[in-house]
Parts: sequence; structure tokens; C-alpha cells
Amino acid sequence: MSLLVTGSIGIDTVETPAGRRDNVLGGSAVYFCYAASFFTPVRLVGVVGEDWPADLLAVLDGRPIDTSGLERRAGSKSFRWHGSYVDNLNEAVTVEVDLNVLAERAPKIPAAFADSRFLFLANTHPALQQQMLESVASPKLVVADTMNLWIQTAKPEVTKLLSKIDGIVLNDGEAKLLTEERNLVAAARKVLDLSGGRLKFVVVKKGEHGAILATPTEVASFAAYPTSAVVDPTGAGDSFAGGLLGYLSTQPEVTMDALKKAVAYGTVTASFTIADFSLAGLAAASRLHIDNRLTQFRTATTF
Repeated sequence: MSLLVTGSIGIDTVETPAGRRDNVLGGSAVYFCYAASFFTPVRLVGVVGEDWPADLLAVLDGRPIDTSGLERRAGSKSFRWHGSYVDNLNEAVTVEVDLNVLAERAPKIPAAFADSRFLFLANTHPALQQQMLESVASPKLVVADTMNLWIQTAKPEVTKLLSKIDGIVLNDGEAKLLTEERNLVAAARKVLDLSGGRLKFVVVKKGEHGAILATPTEVASFAAYPTSAVVDPTGAGDSFAGGLLGYLSTQPEVTMDALKKAVAYGTVTASFTIADFSLAGLAAASRLHIDNRLTQFRTATTF
């Protein structure tokens, strides 16, 4: 079944205690699609400027990722982000950001992608997320991401989006900001309420402390994968979502058992991302590596 992702594609400069990398591949949609491609073919929709380096997406070559939905927009510049984790690996400090093409109109979803059954609306303005959702005929499952900027500046649109999707993935700070709840379980349940009963699940990421999964009837808690190899956290959340939805798109139904395994797959997939800069950690992995790490994760968290 077809999995479609829309979101940012960008050029990053990243600083961490392990060093600095300039002008590397980044963007929410890129991390998501690479992670999801370990489980299922992925359709990528995004936009870059005419300044986009021709070889920057070479890491996607050979992956089951359809990039025919990538628009190179004449007269525009590509999205750029410079972030630093030098002081805190759990939180990026934005040194500089140039939205450029992301501040313009949304990319068009090709007609050939309109039959996609699974859709991930990676982080971008919630009004644009809704616009792109309307371009997909009858998706079976729609999951979205968001960020504190949109919650602060476009909260009504974020709330409106919740009433149109099936699942949302957000971090602990975003959950608290959106709901004004200090307790994360209470926050997750309030996000479910804000959707007017539409959401099937909410995942609250807690960085190195794992994640919480909430459905209208159950709550489950997950540890993070235990690792000391943290080089660059950029894209970890998007890789988590890619592993989660990539696995879910292979399942006949979205049951609690399927959701739990999907969160576990998201967790171990993201653990490869943080092991190196940009997509190098994911590129060095395979589905066998991910499955082996899932077994280790299950053993480490069972008693």
C-alpha cells in the first residue's frame, strides 16, 4: 500500500559536541521517507529552490522512494536551517533559519499520488497540511507532526487539523504547550479530546526518556533505546515517525498491539539516526539491523 509524505526538504548546518557539518541534507520529509523506506515504498512530495545542489539527494538513490513529487522551483531559494546542540543534546538552538521556499505556496501533490492510502503530514504550517490532505482522495490513515511555532502562532489551525487526521506525533514540550497540561498523560488525553473524537492515537515523544502512546481507551509507556552513540539528534523525531508509520502501513488494522509495535519500531529506527550526522546513520543501517535492535529493545524492556 502506498505511503505518501509531505514536508520540508532542506540544507542544514549542524553543531553538536561531536563536531560541525555544513550544508548537509536535512528536512522533516527526508528523514521520514528514508526511515519509512525500510518497511514500505514511499512517495515523497516537497519543494526546493533553484539553488538546490544536484547531488544532495543522492543518498536516496536505490531506496524504494518515489521522488517524482519533488518540485524544483525556479526563482526560489531552498530552505536552510542552522542548529546547535552544543549545550544540550535534547534541544536544538536555532542559530539561523531561512524559510525561503517554505514560506511560499505548498508543493502540488501529483495526480498519480492521489490514491495514496497512508499519509504523513510532516512538520509545516497546519493550513498547508490541511491543503495537502485535501489533495489525497481517500487515505486509510493520516498522521501528522507539528511544532511549537505553529502552536504559538496558529493554534486554531492546529486544532482544526486534529479533527481531520487519525494520529499525531509531537514532543513533550509541544503537548504541554498545546493543552496547557503539565502532566504528559493528561496532555495526551486532552489532545485526543481536542480532536472531537477523531484521533485514534497520540504519541508524545520524550527524547532520551522514551515516549507515551495514548488511545481513547489505553495508555502505554516506552523507554528510549539504550545507546551511548549520540552524535546528531537532528531528524530523530521524523525518523521515529517514519519507522512508526512505515510499520503501520504494512498492517491490516490499527490495533493497540500494532500501535505498540509501531512505536517500538520508531524508537529503534531513530536510534540509528542519532548515531551520525545527517542521514549517514540511517544509510549505514538495514532492515535486518533494525529488526535485531528491536529484539534487543524488547529484551531490555521486558521483566
